[in-house]
Amino acid sequence: MGNAPPPYLPYGNKTVEVCVPGEVNSAGIWENLSYPSVFLSYPLPRLELQILLTFLCSHIIYLIVKPLGITFFATQMFAGLLLGHTVLGKLDTVNDLLFSHVSGIEIIDTTGLFGFVIFLFLMGVKMDLRVAFRSTKRAAVIGFISILAPITVGLIIFSAFKKPEQSKEVNLERLLGTTIESLTSFSVIACLLSELNILNSELGRLALSASAIADVGTLILVFVFSSMAKWANAPSVAAVNTAASIAFVVILFFVFRPMMFWVIKTTPEGKPIKEVYIVLIVMVAIGCSIFSHFFGDSPLIGAFVFGLAVPDGPPLGSALVDKLECFVNGVFLAVFTTTSTMRVDVKSMMENRSRFLFSIIFVGVTFLAKVLSCFIVTFGSFMPLKDSLAFALIMSSKGIVELSYFCSFIDNKIMSKATFSVLVLGILVNSTIVPLLVKLLYDPDSRRYAGYEKRTLMHLKPDSELRVLACTHGPENVSTIIELLDLTCPAKESPQVVFALHIVELKGRDSPVFIAHQKNENSALSSLENIFAYNQYEQNNWDSVTVHAFTAISPSKLMHEDICNMALNKQTSFIILPFHRKFSIDGSIEDENSVMRNVNCSVLDRAPCSVGILIDRRVADRGRKTLKTSSRMPTCSIGMLFIGGKDDREALTLAKRMARDPQVNLTVIRLIADHHHSGNIMDWDGILDSEILKDVKQKNEVGNSCNIMYAEEVSNDGPQAAGVIRSIVNNYDLIIVGRRYGVESVQTIGLAEWCEFPELGVVGDLLASTDLNSSVSVLVVQQQYYVELGRH
Repeated sequence: MGNAPPPYLPYGNKTVEVCVPGEVNSAGIWENLSYPSVFLSYPLPRLELQILLTFLCSHIIYLIVKPLGITFFATQMFAGLLLGHTVLGKLDTVNDLLFSHVSGIEIIDTTGLFGFVIFLFLMGVKMDLRVAFRSTKRAAVIGFISILAPITVGLIIFSAFKKPEQSKEVNLERLLGTTIESLTSFSVIACLLSELNILNSELGRLALSASAIADVGTLILVFVFSSMAKWANAPSVAAVNTAASIAFVVILFFVFRPMMFWVIKTTPEGKPIKEVYIVLIVMVAIGCSIFSHFFGDSPLIGAFVFGLAVPDGPPLGSALVDKLECFVNGVFLAVFTTTSTMRVDVKSMMENRSRFLFSIIFVGVTFLAKVLSCFIVTFGSFMPLKDSLAFALIMSSKGIVELSYFCSFIDNKIMSKATFSVLVLGILVNSTIVPLLVKLLYDPDSRRYAGYEKRTLMHLKPDSELRVLACTHGPENVSTIIELLDLTCPAKESPQVVFALHIVELKGRDSPVFIAHQKNENSALSSLENIFAYNQYEQNNWDSVTVHAFTAISPSKLMHEDICNMALNKQTSFIILPFHRKFSIDGSIEDENSVMRNVNCSVLDRAPCSVGILIDRRVADRGRKTLKTSSRMPTCSIGMLFIGGKDDREALTLAKRMARDPQVNLTVIRLIADHHHSGNIMDWDGILDSEILKDVKQKNEVGNSCNIMYAEEVSNDGPQAAGVIRSIVNNYDLIIVGRRYGVESVQTIGLAEWCEFPELGVVGDLLASTDLNSSVSVLVVQQQYYVELGRH
């Protein structure tokens, strides 16, 4: 009796494990000088070192394999494989650091999972559900087939390998593995397309639409299957969980979403969303994750669905993405991917040969089923062979979403370590090979312009239709571009077709948007403020001008693709781009847009027709006169600086077209070098220059009503040319010059050393300089670039 436990012990004779939290931080290496690494036994320094190790390892590997075209996600998985049990994890030092301690891997796993919850929330914010409901019939068919085909084939394989004595655990593992391998994730495909820089290509847009439909279908299937399983096991609990899930979705979309629209409405235009609203939304996202977990669903689903309820794009969606994406993607996501892959144990894969064989077979078969089904549908709808194959590979790509599913399965003990290792290695192989094959098969630039026909102003017939693509970034560009269009002298005999394209940077969403505006469209879109001015221009010239208005919302690094695609598809001969600088009244710089400059440079390099960059130094002067008034007397004075070369000939062709208007005075100033500096050799360019200037000198082809003057100025070097330009610049309302990029000439020698903007050429750069005391507008013209490359 003396040895009997006291009767007041609450648990009797049971052994109870009690977790006593220890210290989080250490006193540093000074805590134990004989054993300095003791500080790593504390959770915080260990976590910090683990994060630093995964970060360094993944980036070093990426630095090595980036030239091969390996994606960053794949390098993160390689880093996890390197640090895991298979390679470095075998070393005692690495094993002690990452695995041996009780809190060694659990804390960093939790950190990575938390980051992945925020990542999925942001993916929901950036995903536009309207893409799924506005998709074409072809995208809808592809979206459904990309799920149904691999699931059907996977179930056939499952039935073929099923044995009577097979346990329920193995059956569940194989069914779940087949289902996840059949998924088509919008987030994975959007990330892949963005990394391949084909997000707003025709192939990319189709893939995004199809994957959005597939993602919505996957969510519905997961909800139905999980509900069926719950109803079979515990009907009463399933009823509560189903009711809670439905109520959750209703509250998010019919209570929280209107509240967020109210936040947008109460935020003044151009002002950022208040910080308190951003914090509240993030807290609600975490709360939604807890709510879904409480009712038996994955915590990832709650955050993702709430992200879908958040209005995408600016100002709210873009604010959330701007504040969270960099840290989440750069740190948390790398930690999650690397630590998830560290769980792979190659040795365990061979412990059960039947499981290993089935895993290999169903991974390969479901992949082939998806590739073949998507390929057949697209190739059957007259997509080129290589494009169809590239599209099928894109739809079959695997990534972080599938990896997260497999991690949750192994955490919940419904998947063996051997099967998990095979499936994760399958994701690694997929994410490594698929991007390389897509790059090999699909290069839109190389095919788009190869052997393309000449579309320049010089090759237009005198009275043919002039098709112009006018690009605007904001309302300050519109008025001057319309004045320039009006100067091109549209008439019933030589009509003008204007494609007005408003370029908007993609923020807070994954899917690029392209809008074709209808006549008399009544919408709240801010771009319509610019479109209305073009429609008014059409009404003022109803018998000679036709305007088609569009808005393109795309990533800044891909904006030029929208411009070049439209120029190609609409068969335009000229693109007008606004200069990236905005000048104030005194000639100083009021604003500078580096994104616009990059777009201009990319368009100049890739455009399938001639391009003009319009520099308006009068934007801030609201009381300025227009380039052309309604008076019958000549009121617009245009100067054309001619040195020589194809760009100058293109610029002169445009100037002569403007000179058809009786309200225009055109003066062609040719800069020539004296014989001592230039020599007497006449090359082919010189012959073409003399030919195009012949009618200007004789004044007979443009008609008696035109006012054309021709003058020659001597310039033997750059400083002399600069002096000539400064002396004449204030005599004109508009000056037209050729870009002449990379063309050396005696007349401008030395100016290239001081050139700030190579996209304008040396003369255009001088005219755009803040040192030039002038308010003249400048148009820098480049003839179609790819035509010349094709000839050589």
